[in-house]
Amino acid sequence: MIDRKIDSSHILIVSDLDETLNSLLPHYSKHNIRIIRNEQKDEFLLAQAHAAVKEAYISSNEKKYIFLVGKSFRSEAQNSLLKVLEEPPRNIVFIIITNSKSSILPTIFSRIPHKFYKSTSIRNEIDLDIVNFDLKDVYTFLKENQRITKNDAKILIESIMFKINSKKIDLNQKELELFSKSIKLLELNSRPINILTSVLLMLLNRKKRL
Repeated sequence: MIDRKIDSSHILIVSDLDETLNSLLPHYSKHNIRIIRNEQKDEFLLAQAHAAVKEAYISSNEKKYIFLVGKSFRSEAQNSLLKVLEEPPRNIVFIIITNSKSSILPTIFSRIPHKFYKSTSIRNEIDLDIVNFDLKDVYTFLKENQRITKNDAKILIESIMFKINSKKIDLNQKELELFSKSIKLLELNSRPINILTSVLLMLLNRKKRL
């Protein structure tokens, strides 16, 4: 439950979508909010993304809060939102409400502040020093996770991103895109161990360049 107004663009990771909305909305004027979600199911699709972009470009003299709500967000929907989320029109605030950090592409998650409002933390720690690891550490880590499932791989990639953010490591556009691509490939049932290998080798090569 959230007992205060969120006044700037944020991603909220929550346990219950409806409970969160019900606790947030009393803090806003009704004429200043728009709620965009898929009424048929809890997946935010391209149609909702187009509606959000259209709403964002309707000018407002006051702050307008656009709530984007979904248990999961399709990758193509997020990609179509990327530009307006990065450079929102004047007086537009986006509040993304979802159940899992892994449902948000790293390219978006790394650019918008986020808060966790879950009864159990999803900020899974990984047993890998993301700053000082070497090729031997990568090999050991991959060997320990060689039979990892698709969902567990998503959680691990999410954990890696969290560690990168917490250590204030800046990734370039190409590196961020690799994280986004990794989530997409997992959704398409690519082998999880191959995806993890690509991510870790990218981070290792980045270290060598510094």
